[in-house]
Order: sequence, then structure tokens, then C-alpha cells
Amino acid sequence: MAWGVAGNIVTTNLDADTDDPSLAREDLYNAMVELTAVINGRGSASGVASLDSSALIPAGQLPNTIESSSGNNLVLAPDTTRVGVQDIINLNPRTVAQLTALSAIQGDVAYCSDGDAGSKCIAVYDGSAWKVVSLGATIST
Repeated sequence: MAWGVAGNIVTTNLDADTDDPSLAREDLYNAMVELTAVINGRGSASGVASLDSSALIPAGQLPNTIESSSGNNLVLAPDTTRVGVQDIINLNPRTVAQLTALSAIQGDVAYCSDGDAGSKCIAVYDGSAWKVVSLGATIST
């Protein structure tokens, strides 16, 4: 169901005490159709996400991908100052050339495919340069 469209609500026959009630009927009906679209658009595609009893968006209504608008960073700013990830973070591999071409800011972290003398590493931007965090031994129990 599509979300309501404000432009479909006309008040021409509703805004003065001299308006003809018979002409207002169609305007009121069209407004009710749009209101119904808004109500039915809750939790549906092209609508608006609903909230569960804990005031959270149900998992089935969350997108798999979130993209920021052009030229803007995607910012997560929790009140706790921490972003918790329950499983694994996957960093898209970048080369030294790709990382140095970025407008990096202090604290940026990346996975670099060739940054430790040609070897893979984690890289952290310190405000002036990307610094190597070497990958150590293979994990084991």
C-alpha cells in the first residue's frame, strides 16, 4: 500500500463558513482515503515502520542496507556513546592507494589488502597518516 499524498487533500470547500457542504463531501472523502493510506501504510512497503511494544522497529521492517544521501557520512550516534555489534564486522578491503586517496579523519579504521609492506593489515588513521596494525598469528584454541 502506498503512503498518503498530502497533495491529494484539498480544503477549498472546507475553509469558510459560506462553503457549500455538498461540495465539501468530495474533499472530505478524498482526505479520508489519504488518511486510510497512512494508517494502512504502517509496517508495509512504501509506508512507515511501526514500533513494537518495546518502542523498537521489528527486525522484519529493518532494511538490509542503509545508504546515506550523496556526499554525507552515515552516522550512528547512540546516547551511550557505544555502537554494539553482536556478531562480525566485515570491512571492505582497500589498497594503500585507495586509502590514501580518501579524505580520512582521525580514528578511521580500514582493512588494507597491501598496507604492511605488501601484506594484509588493519590500518588506523591518526589524523595525518594511515598507521599499520599488523595481523599476528592465526587464532587457535
